Amino acid sequence: MAAPSVTGVVKLSVIVPYFNVRPFITEALRSLRANVTENDEIVFVDDCSTDGTPDAVAAFAPQFRCEVRQIRHEKNSSIGTARNTGLRAASGEYLTFLDGDDWLARDYLPALVAEIDKLGVDFIRTDQVRCTARARTVYRAPIGPRGTVLRPRDLILPDTRSTSVDYPYSWAGLFHRRLYEAGLMAFPEGLHTAEDRPWIWKLHREAESCAAVNQLGYYYRRGVQSSLTQIGDTRQLDFIAAFDQLLRETAEDPEADRLMPKAVRTYCAIITHHLGQIERFEPGVARQLKSMSAAALRRMPQDVLDDTLTSLDHRRAGQLVKLRRRQAPAEAAA
Repeated sequence: MAAPSVTGVVKLSVIVPYFNVRPFITEALRSLRANVTENDEIVFVDDCSTDGTPDAVAAFAPQFRCEVRQIRHEKNSSIGTARNTGLRAASGEYLTFLDGDDWLARDYLPALVAEIDKLGVDFIRTDQVRCTARARTVYRAPIGPRGTVLRPRDLILPDTRSTSVDYPYSWAGLFHRRLYEAGLMAFPEGLHTAEDRPWIWKLHREAESCAAVNQLGYYYRRGVQSSLTQIGDTRQLDFIAAFDQLLRETAEDPEADRLMPKAVRTYCAIITHHLGQIERFEPGVARQLKSMSAAALRRMPQDVLDDTLTSLDHRRAGQLVKLRRRQAPAEAAA
């Protein structure tokens, strides 16, 4: 859609997955125009939009100074699958993501590229601005040292505190291409929620270096009615499959005994979070949530779960103990 890199080498690939975000895509496109250089590329992945978003992207594309590609899925899938499509098509030295209903501050991406070039790490993490209606709130990545080379594995623990793996947002940072080539960047296919949880854990277990930087410029739009965070259907239950994968992979780690309490505690926290909002689910889905969560609790390492329950507050522990005793139907336990 636009001229290729003037140097022949793509510095940064920005992957933009989207599905029916026509009311918001223009703001995302304008912010990208203020961020990409002639040595970058943008890979748009249309997950079968039906609202004219692809036409808006195509019409805007000539305004970019870099190469622009738009890929369309043959059938609607999930944001993780769309990100994987973009990763396969990207050729940049660095990789990053922008969701189609979010936007960036001017010159945010060039600043991130300068930071990762300087630090020489596998990936960097950034803070974000959460936007709900007219409210703006800075949300910080839970990583203390800034501008310092760190070992990602060291940032997983402690299990009793929010840590870097509890900040799974794929768009909150920049990633060196070597992570993709090492097989560390792929998202679980087909999951509609929590697809970034196994992804962020794998990065932290297997990447060699990272850093947190004080570049604030990603604007994360909350409360969009089409967002899965606002929908109470069965797609919300994909968090079960996501965390089951996380536990399986953590169990295979050489330090599984040390890391598993964090994985189990996080899984339990997500279950109680959904139970606390059960009224937003359709009645049948609410029943599925309870039965599938009960089965998930019984699949967890029971000694680790016992220790976790004793460390939780009374309300959450009581919820989980009651749920654990629930007789789940065979299909939920499968």
